[in-house]
Amino acid sequence: MTDEELAAAIRAVRERVEKRECSSLSPLDLMPLLHARDAAQAKVASIGTVNPRPPGVANAAVQWVKHKVARALRWHVREQVEFNRAVMSALSATLDALNDASHSLGSLAAKASDDTQNVHTLKAIAELHSSFQTRVVNLEQQFSALLKQQHTDFQATMESMIHHELRLIRQRGSLEPITPGPLVTANLSAPAIDWLRFAEHFRGPEDKILQHQRRYAARFKDYQPVLDLGCGRGEFLDAAREAKVQASGVEANAEFAELCRMKNLVVEHADMFAYLQQQADASLGSVFCSHVIEHFEAQLLPAFLALMSAKLRDEGLVIFETPDPTSPATLANFFIDPTHTRPVPSVLLTYYLTEAGFGKVEIEPINDGLDYAAYGRKL
Repeated sequence: MTDEELAAAIRAVRERVEKRECSSLSPLDLMPLLHARDAAQAKVASIGTVNPRPPGVANAAVQWVKHKVARALRWHVREQVEFNRAVMSALSATLDALNDASHSLGSLAAKASDDTQNVHTLKAIAELHSSFQTRVVNLEQQFSALLKQQHTDFQATMESMIHHELRLIRQRGSLEPITPGPLVTANLSAPAIDWLRFAEHFRGPEDKILQHQRRYAARFKDYQPVLDLGCGRGEFLDAAREAKVQASGVEANAEFAELCRMKNLVVEHADMFAYLQQQADASLGSVFCSHVIEHFEAQLLPAFLALMSAKLRDEGLVIFETPDPTSPATLANFFIDPTHTRPVPSVLLTYYLTEAGFGKVEIEPINDGLDYAAYGRKL
């Protein structure tokens, strides 16, 4: 039953109970008894009388005889007449008493009805008061819980901000110029193979990678310009151009850089570290870096992220895509690329990003768990 149907059923039960209580106290109906008394009085009054007869000598003689007989029997019926009159008098007194009682019962019924209504009213008021008290208690509990949660969140946020600020102050005070060596993919000791053919064979056709990179381009609309570090064949730059996002790239491989220029993409052939060091602090809007950090030696990744953080604007967005070492298939195929050094677990990259001054780091599995994407913003 709905709330409305339940309330209607309760009202109907109350009305029936009230009607039953009031009907039991309703005034008495004395009219049948009154009519019976009047009829009896008429019979008592006619005792000793003679029925009238039509005029005539015979009839007159009969009437005279009847009167004589009635007068002669009067001594015999006198006690019955007196008894009948006493009964009628008692009946009249009883009717008067019952009439008074009926009026009293009517007054009592009206009062009982008022009292019943007052009881229901008081009961309804008590129920409303109880419901109000319950709601007040619930609201107080909810408000207290909300206030406690807000206090906890505020305290956690403040502690996080203080932690980040102190870490940035410590890092800026002790930061030394970063002069790492060139990226492994740009190292002359890398295998002398056809890297364009290698990318086509193992990474996949450009159209396939372009379709995948479109998922990132839309995220940079509010964080322009975008710098694609290690842009490779320029698939992300093509996707950014489609999305009307201002973007440029840096590539250490001369063949890849020339291929990008042939597609009218803005790409500079340079080492990533050297390029970043030449940029002014807080000059970059955002950075995209796909399948690059797995080529770094272990000591280069924290320095790379610290340098990137220095060159990004506040709230600047960074997105990394890299193989996920928790996937057995990834580990089985990781060293197909001879320039790979070690995979970077997502928890380690999250830690490095946090230490470098990035916050709101999110990890998203992609490519059926073979890779993952890490999103962060400069604090």
